[in-house]
Amino acid sequence: MNIIKMSEGIKYARRRFLGIAALSIAAAKFGMFGSANAQSSKTTPADATTIQPGTNTSFGSLKQIDAGLLNVGYAEAGPADGPVVILLHGWPYDIHSFVDVAPLLTARGYRVIVPLLRGYGTTRFLSNETLRNGQQSVVAVDIIALMDALKIRKAILGGFDWGARTADIVAALWLERCKALVSVSGYLIGSPESNKKPLPPQAELAWWYQFYFATERGRAGYDKYRRDFAKLIWQLASPKWDFDDATFDRSAASFDNPDHVAIVIHNYRWRLSLTEGEPKYDDLEKRLAEGPVINVPTITLEGDAHGAPHPDASSYAGKFSGKYAHRIITGGIGHNLPQEAPQAFAKAIIDIDDL
Repeated sequence: MNIIKMSEGIKYARRRFLGIAALSIAAAKFGMFGSANAQSSKTTPADATTIQPGTNTSFGSLKQIDAGLLNVGYAEAGPADGPVVILLHGWPYDIHSFVDVAPLLTARGYRVIVPLLRGYGTTRFLSNETLRNGQQSVVAVDIIALMDALKIRKAILGGFDWGARTADIVAALWLERCKALVSVSGYLIGSPESNKKPLPPQAELAWWYQFYFATERGRAGYDKYRRDFAKLIWQLASPKWDFDDATFDRSAASFDNPDHVAIVIHNYRWRLSLTEGEPKYDDLEKRLAEGPVINVPTITLEGDAHGAPHPDASSYAGKFSGKYAHRIITGGIGHNLPQEAPQAFAKAIIDIDDL
């Protein structure tokens, strides 16, 4: 969140006033914040969604800005003087995961920034010579560079999949830039070394695409069939989400980015120690490999029908040392939680800001 002068804070309070009563009524249903070992609270569809997902289909015209190694494409909505929320998508998704979340937040006075990650949509590398690197730390470095370019000192960060990992990393390593955190599937920071440990066969089966991407056949197959591949992942990761072709196609257009395949393949091969990262990020990766604790206020979310590999909440609750709550969103909600349950995700952002 940006530092706001007293007069700006008053304007912001007035913008939020009309929504406070309704939110306070709903807040009781979500449970109180507690310590890092607080019990999970479950929300029903009636609690979590007061709008029909898919109500909104577009952010309108995107903006572009040079930031670090990239020219970043991003959506922006809400008042320029509002507290900032940065929303981060995952793979294989794009900014449309937040197309219904953003209006809920702007209605409460927030300035919402939704960037396309490296390898997606209109985001491009400034130099052809830059390694198409997908290791975990560089995506977080991209977000810090974007905040610098937009002159955003501090923001609430929220995300899922790659976006949740990136938000976790920013909160862990750049504490001064993150006011609060909303992370689907919780603590996703890892390291190639920790990934060397084999999992039980059933768990390994869920990572089939990671091993497929380790082969040249997998790279070529993803390149040729990237939309078919992405749709399959959507179906497996959110088995109860009845998305239509138009919803999928809006996001799939982002996979036509010329760097998309290279970034995705590098990410998964790097995780398995099959390819190197860049030495200039070694210090960041060493810090991440230690599993740093996150001490900003945090809400972690999980859908009750999550079909993708994800850790149990009990395994990461201790990684959050500040005010913390975990919420299970019920009603057949899968991996793409912000798009499947936008009200629940938006409410988590609003609640974490009210601490």
